[in-house]
Amino acid sequence: MTGWRLWMKNNGMHVSWMLALVATLGSLYFSEIMNFLPCKLCWYQRILMYPLVVILGIASVRKDYKLTIYVLPLTIWGACISIYHVLLQEGVFHEAATACGPVPCDVDYLNWLGFITIPMLAGTAFILITIVQWMTWRATRV
Repeated sequence: MTGWRLWMKNNGMHVSWMLALVATLGSLYFSEIMNFLPCKLCWYQRILMYPLVVILGIASVRKDYKLTIYVLPLTIWGACISIYHVLLQEGVFHEAATACGPVPCDVDYLNWLGFITIPMLAGTAFILITIVQWMTWRATRV
């Protein structure tokens, strides 16, 4: 086993855990320190991201690559919700935004560089964790 396979086997779970941890801490920073109220879709994304910190932390410490089977459904669903949320903010599903809950889901609390929003950050984290977990799974199959 050489190259990327060895690196992913040794570090893939750590990288995934760090991505989930940064996403979780970022989410808490925006809501608790910046006082941004999360909308309904943000809550769904949190529900899918927060357990990843614990699951990936345990997998990282124990070097348990079999936990990928529990991580991938959470990350794939989280990415789907994030993509829908981004499209909602961009106006593709504008009529659905009014029924989102007490905080409208199409509100942009932040918009860095004209396209980086909170759902975009969450979606990026979900997609990166999915890719790293898939690569780790592939590296440990041999």
